[in-house]
Amino acid sequence: MNVEEMYQQIILDHYREKHHSGLREDYDAEVTQVNPSCGDELLLRVHLDGDVITDVSYDAVGCSISQASTSVMTDLVIGKTIDEAQELYHGFREMMRSRGTIELDEDTYEDAIAFEGVAKLMARVKCAMLGWSALEDGLLKVTEDSPAKISADADTDTDNHDTKEEG
Repeated sequence: MNVEEMYQQIILDHYREKHHSGLREDYDAEVTQVNPSCGDELLLRVHLDGDVITDVSYDAVGCSISQASTSVMTDLVIGKTIDEAQELYHGFREMMRSRGTIELDEDTYEDAIAFEGVAKLMARVKCAMLGWSALEDGLLKVTEDSPAKISADADTDTDNHDTKEEG
């Protein structure tokens, strides 16, 4: 099995067995993201203990890339501080915008490296970024607002993509 096939298998595995899928009640921020170009939808909840992410839960409808990317993202950020999670977000976003020219550190990003090939498919970048953008919005809400439960509706276009894409 070559590397590209292995990456495709990682994406399919996360799509079939979505980690942390299913909404849970204890949360500090709730964010909705929609990719209007393909119809992917995501409701994501973030729960914190101080500045440590203790849980991320979500309910999603969409393509295998958006759902697998969200599954991978939850594995990476649970147990991390807000700053660490935002650093992961920025690195993943930079890689996705690179059109395949930036590689992620496997020790840091684990299964997220499987999306390096997706970065070459500009029409699928929004799909892969959906969960990550929701996490970023949720973390921004938590750090800007009170610790009360927060609900925010946002569109994936807030991620400032420079191209029109279809998913």
